[in-house]
Amino acid sequence: MVWRESSADPEFGPWLAGASILIVDDEPGMRNFLVKLLRPRCKRIEEAANAKEATRKVEEHPFDVVILDNIMPGQNGLDWLAEQRASGFFADIILMTAYADLETAIGALRAGAVDFIIKPFRSNQLLNAISRCLDRARLQRENDVLRHELHSPGHQSFLRDRLVGSSRAIQSVRDTVAKVAPLPTSVLLTGMSGTGKEVVARSLHSLSSRAGKLFVPINCGAIPADMIESELFGHLKGAFTSAGRAREGLFMHAHGGTIFLDEIGDLPFLLQSKLLRVLEDRRVRPVGSEREVPFDARFIFATNADLARRVDEGSFRADLYFRINVVQIALPPLKERGDDVLELASMFMREFSRQLGMPPVAIDERARTALRRYDWPGNIRELRNLIERAVILGAFPAVLGNSLERHETRGEDGRQTLADVERRHILAVLRETGGDREEAARRLGISRKTIDRKCASWNV
Repeated sequence: MVWRESSADPEFGPWLAGASILIVDDEPGMRNFLVKLLRPRCKRIEEAANAKEATRKVEEHPFDVVILDNIMPGQNGLDWLAEQRASGFFADIILMTAYADLETAIGALRAGAVDFIIKPFRSNQLLNAISRCLDRARLQRENDVLRHELHSPGHQSFLRDRLVGSSRAIQSVRDTVAKVAPLPTSVLLTGMSGTGKEVVARSLHSLSSRAGKLFVPINCGAIPADMIESELFGHLKGAFTSAGRAREGLFMHAHGGTIFLDEIGDLPFLLQSKLLRVLEDRRVRPVGSEREVPFDARFIFATNADLARRVDEGSFRADLYFRINVVQIALPPLKERGDDVLELASMFMREFSRQLGMPPVAIDERARTALRRYDWPGNIRELRNLIERAVILGAFPAVLGNSLERHETRGEDGRQTLADVERRHILAVLRETGGDREEAARRLGISRKTIDRKCASWNV
């Protein structure tokens, strides 16, 4: 094995430097040549002299690319390739052969090779082929992650937000993030919806050694129960009725990077045991496969639920709870952050003014007082949406006053409970969307399942 931290090759791009590559060839001279070629350019190089040894290697470690010779004693490259694809091996495979015939090329593509190189070849031919594989895989994974985010009710994340504020509460969060980010430790983020849990998760990722890799956010409550295992672990072709092709799961997409499992409390109970095994072994089994595939990713979890109570109720596994609750960071609600609301409002005002090409609306003393007094049941997300509407309408005082006064009704004792505030807010958003619960869930940043459960409890 060759393991090397290398800098990006200026000719072939930055992705080659982080690549993990397996060379499978029975000729020692060819393996030595390829190791010398790739050693200065890649992070990890391993060798195998035959198909049996290659199988053992891919079961032990994840690889980005496999360079595979076709003619070998025992099992040949094409047969090994077809066998690996059938068992859930998704890494890109480049087939090498000294016999350049059309039948072999077609067979290689049908078996699942992504490129075909004829021996003898020039160094640049192979390096270009590897770079194409890495670029294609990166773009495919980024597109899959983006597609998943855009179809999630909580996709309106705070990508541009920072951990803004001067309050002691948010300063404590920043201090903890700075300490924990460089560590491989799993983190559990808790707090009400809209308090910025994804902002913290992205901060943990960007301040870690995995910052150059993908950050994959997954809302456990947004994926249909019958699809979540396939989305997370991947599946083989024909694993179920609509599986027309094999597909890598989101966990494998995050290889080398960070997985953010939001609303972990909504993960179906039957999948919780499988997730526990993944966390302990760092291996996933695609749906329809009998084989587990290794991967390497950091996990960050988030919930607005009381997981300890759910453990007591029997809806969340105790062993999973203790496994994910290694380091907990509690996000304070906006109403407990004092003048942070004014700093956040000013930041949103600048950003939306710039994005929309419209003049900012002045935050006068009346508005500042209203911002401080309001309970903010929707937290930072609600503040962000309110500032966006103010910039669009160009009438911040009126929008702010109407929005806050509409929610500031009180009970007979002059106080309102958090449950009352939550109910009024959710129902107000439902009215704004004409009863469209999917759209309301998107605006609120919660799952459709949560809205259904709340409405049922209110007999709505």
